[in-house]
Amino acid sequence: MDFNEHTAAQAVQDSFRNTPDARLRDLLDALTRHLHAFVRETKPSIKEWEEAIGFLTAVGQACTDTRQEFVLLSDVLGVSMLVETLNEHEGGTESTVLGPFHMVESPQRALGDTIDLVGEAEPCVVSGRVLDTDGAPLPNAEVDVWQCDENGFYDVQRPGVQPAGNGRGLFHTDTEGRFNFRTVIPSHYPIPTDGPIGRLLEATGRHPYRPAHIHFIVRADGHTPLTTHVFVAGSPYLDSDAVFAVKQSLIVDFTESNDKEAASRNNVQAPFRHAEFDLVLSREADR
Repeated sequence: MDFNEHTAAQAVQDSFRNTPDARLRDLLDALTRHLHAFVRETKPSIKEWEEAIGFLTAVGQACTDTRQEFVLLSDVLGVSMLVETLNEHEGGTESTVLGPFHMVESPQRALGDTIDLVGEAEPCVVSGRVLDTDGAPLPNAEVDVWQCDENGFYDVQRPGVQPAGNGRGLFHTDTEGRFNFRTVIPSHYPIPTDGPIGRLLEATGRHPYRPAHIHFIVRADGHTPLTTHVFVAGSPYLDSDAVFAVKQSLIVDFTESNDKEAASRNNVQAPFRHAEFDLVLSREADR
């Protein structure tokens, strides 16, 4: 076959025809069709294509053990959220992006422990239940939590300022499916802008900010794992999240409480902030 702009895509698709894995063959076929269509439509110059390759190379070079620039690229292009949305299961809590900062293992903590190892801000209690779609509690469910501090930084971003594991915790629900922990209210913050993704946002006139949120990954035997956020009601950028991750059902009030009995029960001083919500997992059979 003569290789030209009209035959190029088919030639590449044909080269994958004998791929043993049918799913991989379908993915490569679709990727080839859409990528070649993009190139035919936009007609990039050789210089522009070299710059595109250079950009992707820089994205890879920016990745470290504590930073995932390719996840960030997927996030700012809305692809991460699209994949999450396409894989959601009816009846469960809505999912959202993993984000680039789930790079270290969360330390095991007991229910009621604090994940704030610095203790410089207004105390906050987060509590709730892990349930199945019928409303039954899920005991011993794993609740992995991570968040930035009140200044908008994760521990891996400021290793000389925050102790390792600050803002992170791995909890297990009690016999009634309940979880609770102490923390601080996270701040809104900019995604890292000192790399190629930051340059992309600057070039396109987009802001880099995310609204305040706490990350969760929840797992229970026989149920589909859930990756989600809880967003702080009233936070800036709820309507323009740089990674398109906000869903209305995930916005939660962090209300102020002066209840001294509740403060004592949760080992904090009044006044304190309190957020309470349920996290619902769908059964694997419901997929």
